[in-house]
Amino acid sequence: MSLFRRIWALTRRSSLDSDIESELREHMQMRIDANIAKGMTPEQAARDARLRFGNPTVMKERVDAEDTAVGLDNFMRDIRYALRGFAKNPAFATVAILTLTLGIGANTAVFQLLDAVRFRSLPIQDPQNLAELRIAGGNQGFGVSDSAYSNFTVPMWQETRRHHDPFSGVFAWRTSGVMLGKRSDAQLIHGLEVSGEFFNVLGITPWQGRLIEPQDESGCLATKVVASYAFWKSHMGGQPITPNTTLIVDDTTMQVLGVTPPGFLGLSVGDSFDIAYPSCIPLHPRREAFLLSVMGRLKPGWTIGRASAWLSSISPGLFQSTAPDGYSTQYVKTYTSFRLAAYPAGSGVSTLRQQYDTSLQLLLAITALVLLIACANLANLMLARASARRREIAIRMALGATRRRLITQLLLESSLLAVIGAALGVALARPLSRLLVTSLDSSQNSIHLSIVTDWRVLLFAAALAVLTCIVFGTLPALHGSHADPITSLKAGERGVAGSRERFSVQRLMVITQIALSMVLLVGALLFVRSYRNLMTLNPGMRESGITIGFFGFQSQNIKPENLAAFKRQLVDLIRSVPGVQNAAATTNTPLGGATWSHGFNIGSHDDSSRFSYVSPTYFSTMNIPLVSGRNFTVADTSDSPFVLIVNQAFVRTNLNGVNPIGQLVHVHPEPGYPARTYQIVGTIADTKYNDLHSDIEAQAFVPIDQLPLTAQGPRAAVMIASSGNTSVINDVHRAIALRYPDMIMQFQNFQQDIQDGLVGDRMMAMLSGFFGLLAIVLAAVGLYGVLSYFITQRRNEIGIRIALGAGRWQVISLVLRSTAAMLAIGLLIGTALALLAGRTASTMLFGLKAWDAATLVFAVLLLSVIALLASWIPARKASRLDPVAALRAE
Repeated sequence: MSLFRRIWALTRRSSLDSDIESELREHMQMRIDANIAKGMTPEQAARDARLRFGNPTVMKERVDAEDTAVGLDNFMRDIRYALRGFAKNPAFATVAILTLTLGIGANTAVFQLLDAVRFRSLPIQDPQNLAELRIAGGNQGFGVSDSAYSNFTVPMWQETRRHHDPFSGVFAWRTSGVMLGKRSDAQLIHGLEVSGEFFNVLGITPWQGRLIEPQDESGCLATKVVASYAFWKSHMGGQPITPNTTLIVDDTTMQVLGVTPPGFLGLSVGDSFDIAYPSCIPLHPRREAFLLSVMGRLKPGWTIGRASAWLSSISPGLFQSTAPDGYSTQYVKTYTSFRLAAYPAGSGVSTLRQQYDTSLQLLLAITALVLLIACANLANLMLARASARRREIAIRMALGATRRRLITQLLLESSLLAVIGAALGVALARPLSRLLVTSLDSSQNSIHLSIVTDWRVLLFAAALAVLTCIVFGTLPALHGSHADPITSLKAGERGVAGSRERFSVQRLMVITQIALSMVLLVGALLFVRSYRNLMTLNPGMRESGITIGFFGFQSQNIKPENLAAFKRQLVDLIRSVPGVQNAAATTNTPLGGATWSHGFNIGSHDDSSRFSYVSPTYFSTMNIPLVSGRNFTVADTSDSPFVLIVNQAFVRTNLNGVNPIGQLVHVHPEPGYPARTYQIVGTIADTKYNDLHSDIEAQAFVPIDQLPLTAQGPRAAVMIASSGNTSVINDVHRAIALRYPDMIMQFQNFQQDIQDGLVGDRMMAMLSGFFGLLAIVLAAVGLYGVLSYFITQRRNEIGIRIALGAGRWQVISLVLRSTAAMLAIGLLIGTALALLAGRTASTMLFGLKAWDAATLVFAVLLLSVIALLASWIPARKASRLDPVAALRAE
């Protein structure tokens, strides 16, 4: 057996093969010589040696197999040993695993959401070949944009449909709201208007029935729809699709052709659709409006760059032939200068990327800092545990264990903790991701994301596990394996050589925790205060008790010249309902995101401004004070002089301090809006009209009766002021349904709409606040642990101090001085890091600067108080130390 042990030792050398073979041959020759000495013939002796040792190559394979078996056995033994160690110290194992689970789980959850929003491909055939067509650099505010995805006008799409050489197929689509059900009882659902090629080009196969095809688009007979899988299950009961399956959509009975597969939610990431219906291009009246998104599938051999070059080459002719009428020469020149380009669309399009991409990346950085704090905490725990195990390690080293063997064992324990934490973190990430998605929902819109644990998520979690193991496991393993066994065995319970160095490392970890906690706490305070500023901001108008009513009366078949009178009657009917304080019609609801702008000139000054057409009671309904001049009256009609009321921002921007009353504003022509000259008859106070985050912009108001006939439509938005009682709106609904049974109605709470616009700010305030609090708790636990270790290491010294007459407060001050030193350094570093990190977050704050002094001072004071409280318990414990017991332990 000694021979095999020698061979095993030889396998650890660099010259493995030659050493083993040489050793075996030497022993074979010795066996042969011994046999000959016993009287054997050379042939007999050689035969006996071969039987004893075998072929050297075969023997080497046996040794290699034994090496593998021994290595695997050692590995499994180390795992069992580590698990027994965790079982003997369950508090340590529980804290370590829970800390890692929360840290890795939070990071994985944010990454999972970021993956769903940004990186994941659409569930379509060959998504890498899908390209989006749009104007390079955007349309610069030209014309009318229907949504964030509206990149093409109808004429642009018609030309592209005829000329798409780089693409095997192209299609157009847009999202729109449609009404499901009968008239006044109808509910708004999400519609997807698609060209006939939509599903074929994407390669979507039906779940049931068939999908929309090119022939369904011909004739503009909008009588066929396709249901999404979710809508089919929730609204149609999952019943089989037959030729008699129908839905009432926009007061029209439509045949349901089929159901889309479960995984297909549309091309807009984060959105979903309920039904899809074929596009009706000839019936789109606004030829200058950007209504459609256009995509195509690249032909084999074509790339995005080559397709963009081709599109750019045909752009001059395309835009020249599709230039809209009714614009000035300058506007047409801007339009014809546009150039089309192709962009990768395999991961779809999404407003979520524009709205929340920075927020999600910042959240990922925040959770990474939390994980780093957790790793520093675990490193402290591992150092303290290694100190407690110094006698065990010393005995193992005295029995022959090498430092490499000990480091392997200690790193294996860290790896085991990291693997368990990562596995539980991945399990925790899915519900956390769904919670994050839910936090982005609003009362009017739900975010729909497919949260799956794919290879990217698992790879990210595995990388975190490896990183955390390296961060919190390597240093304790190196320190634990460098103790001198003789000194450790002699030291008993006292501190050993290197303990002061180890304590320095632990202090460094605590300083790191305090610094990173300072960064997270400052960030949390900034986001919470920013959200509070938005929630308490006075937009300059009434918020509470305002309901927005949206009314559609297409079925009334009212002539364009009678629409203004009908809207007046509708507003008067609403105002007559008991409980309604006031009501007014408007073409653009405030703080709703949709705006309308006109170019104009005052004298030689050219500019543009947002315009809204409102009824005379609008300003009183919204409690917007009139600063000068007069309000609109019922006499301001299309037959009277055109008048204008502007806000003070308009006056500051365009009139340079000149008295605005009586000034003439010449509005440039646009399709549906002829050139007009308005006289300013009044000014109002500034209000937030587009978005709470943005600065107050110039705003002009026109009497709604002066809205051009060409811009009139069978719809109206009415701001309804009431006591806020829900029954009042129900009374309004009943009164209108009684008078106009065919009226389509929808009501929204204005104040809730404003809050819905702040979901991103709310998410950042909630999550940064939670992680900031968690960081503080981890830092406090880390500080408590290192001070407890400090007292254990200096137990005999403190006992001697007390025996020599040191008072209780002197001992407490000894401990608190250590805290003060670590706290001061950590806060100094943390403040500097917070100021640097604040540059990234500054664009996401409202009413605050990243270097806000009050926030920094409050964070310093809060961390200081928490650090002192965390230090008080170990300091008090040290002051009550029995000197006799301490010296006896020595």
